[in-house]
Amino acid sequence: MENKLYDVLIIGAGISGIGMGYWLNKKCPEKNYKILEARNKIGGTWSLFQYPGVRSDSDMFTFGYRFKPWNDPQSISSGDKILKYLKSTTAENNIDDNILFNHKMTTANWSDEAKCWELKVETKEGNLTYTCKFLSICTGYYDYKESYRPTFENENDFEGKIVVPQFWPKDLDYTGKKVAIVGSGATAVTLVPSMVKGGAEHVTMIQRSPTYIMNLPNRNQMFISLKKYISLKWAYKVTRWKNIALQMLSFGLSRVFPKWMKDMLIKAAAKQLPEGYPVDKHFNPTYNPWDQRLCVVPDGDLFSVIKEGKASVATDQISHFTKTGISLKSGDQIDADIIVLATGLKVLLLGGAALSVNGELAKINQSMIYKGMMVSNIPNLIYAFGYTNASWTLKVDLTANYLCKLLKYMDKHSYEVVIPHEENAASNESFLNLNSGYIERAKEILPKQGKRRPWRVYQSYLVDMLATRFGKVKDKALQFEK
Repeated sequence: MENKLYDVLIIGAGISGIGMGYWLNKKCPEKNYKILEARNKIGGTWSLFQYPGVRSDSDMFTFGYRFKPWNDPQSISSGDKILKYLKSTTAENNIDDNILFNHKMTTANWSDEAKCWELKVETKEGNLTYTCKFLSICTGYYDYKESYRPTFENENDFEGKIVVPQFWPKDLDYTGKKVAIVGSGATAVTLVPSMVKGGAEHVTMIQRSPTYIMNLPNRNQMFISLKKYISLKWAYKVTRWKNIALQMLSFGLSRVFPKWMKDMLIKAAAKQLPEGYPVDKHFNPTYNPWDQRLCVVPDGDLFSVIKEGKASVATDQISHFTKTGISLKSGDQIDADIIVLATGLKVLLLGGAALSVNGELAKINQSMIYKGMMVSNIPNLIYAFGYTNASWTLKVDLTANYLCKLLKYMDKHSYEVVIPHEENAASNESFLNLNSGYIERAKEILPKQGKRRPWRVYQSYLVDMLATRFGKVKDKALQFEK
């Protein structure tokens, strides 16, 4: 049985956990830590998802780590390249020495008496107990074992295959087949061109309502040019900051001038589609840009396969499945040999583990988020959760650096415990400010945000960077104990 007391235990060896491990190595080398990974491999999303064309939906110059340059001119990268990048990061920085595979945290209880967390962990050798002073949650936000999978009328009548992207069959042959993809999010718009290029006869994307689709050139010419004159490190840094600025500008314009931004996106889509194409029907959402996350298509690949006649979009509601495909409420029939249900993720916090304080179950959905990274009234806990309007890794990087800063402050003043105590600033808003389907479905389990700092989540990298890097740790919302 494990009984060593660790300074930090990190839960999850995906892009967040690896980043957290790096910064602990660099800034707090005196701290002992382990990364508990439930699966037998690193990478999280990037080792789990195997569907055709799986790729980042953020540019790699901001999705990559601040400390490790992305050395590929491709901005939107394939999943296998991202996994290779993560593997090299762990190897180069001795992070893999601290990863314990097949270790799944099932419960974690904070004890005021012992001033530490006690974790129950499932392993192949049986259940073990781990203890730590600080708990770092890096499990992401969705369920690895179950996706959001609505059922449709007469599904059993369909004589072809029904596939869920999260659990893509390795032996699925779609060469020469007609494919219907249900959904319009990042997964769907990735699958459509990828399956066309993979040999599908025709691919139809069936959506209840349109999504904003934005073309992004997939070779960063600025990065290529800069590398000729300056070091890789500086070429990456300059490109990264340019892309961060563009992200913030895009989001800011969408908030201040939503109608103008909407017109820009729809006109840009129309230019890449056949003349007379019903753009308003298929690419004109009812909501404003960034009320839901924008979908990026590298080099306009989705528009290209539609223009070539190899793919199409059907904007309608599904009536029922038939023997040969899907019947829409308009009466249109979509013939298919394979139906792919790209209907979204199922949100799951803490990797499904139960969290408690002194034996009493913590109600995360009734808690508030401090600076987007700590949970009200829960001691010595840091939660890595990325941005909804920019690259996930940007916020995770700030969170890891803030943890190191916090640990150093606590050591300097001989503090053992820190607890964010909420003021009278609560609101009923989720700390994720999008109305995407997966977030709407998860409102009952997500924590809240407050009306003002530090309980307000602004989804702004610049604001958060200034606050975490240059702001003081001491805060009236934080209670420290010796």
